[in-house]
Amino acid sequence: MMRRVLMQLSALLFCLIAGAAFAQVAPSAGEIAGYTGLFAAAARGDAAEIGWLAAVHADVNVRDGYGRTPLHVATFGRHRDAVAALARSGADLNLKERDRYDAVTIAAVADDAATLALLLQLGASAKQVTSRYDGTALIAAAHLGHDEVVKLLIAAGAPLDHVNNLGWTALIESIVLGNGGPRHVETLRAIVHAGANVNLADRHGDSPLRLARIRGFKTMVGILEKAGAK
Repeated sequence: MMRRVLMQLSALLFCLIAGAAFAQVAPSAGEIAGYTGLFAAAARGDAAEIGWLAAVHADVNVRDGYGRTPLHVATFGRHRDAVAALARSGADLNLKERDRYDAVTIAAVADDAATLALLLQLGASAKQVTSRYDGTALIAAAHLGHDEVVKLLIAAGAPLDHVNNLGWTALIESIVLGNGGPRHVETLRAIVHAGANVNLADRHGDSPLRLARIRGFKTMVGILEKAGAK
């Protein structure tokens, strides 16, 4: 028992350390100051300038030094008019930057439901494998307890049972990387009610129910038991 708990704690520590190293990187103030053209327009949310530049054949999928496109920059800035203008101008909504984050995952991690909803409405995919963890936007949002974002992603067809390279699903991450609070509980509830496999275990063979019990998350335990978890 103690050995298994220690293994789980080690996995959690690894994820937290790696997360610090591999988290999304928004443009710095210096980068923004140096931007020109579409990047500058995206950074300040200037939809009219984006439309004009695209009309004179600027490359809407151009990359900066970190592999970000103007769409990534606009998404980081929560500039929804700019996001829409880029989409109208033919921007690829599913491109990933250097760390393999797409605009959908950027908005999901930021708990930016409004920008996420716009991206999904414009045709961005909620199904991509993203990040150095080979995860999804749903896994990232579940980890953080972004319950409204989770519901948007589920409605857009995000894969419920995708397993990342840590051996965790969105359901498991809502438990092992959550705090058991209201938003993580609502996240787990939404994933369970959407039809996720409640008995899909982690790489150590521990089920979501066992993981919730170990952490003393009684409300989560109740939700899982009601859904038939073992």
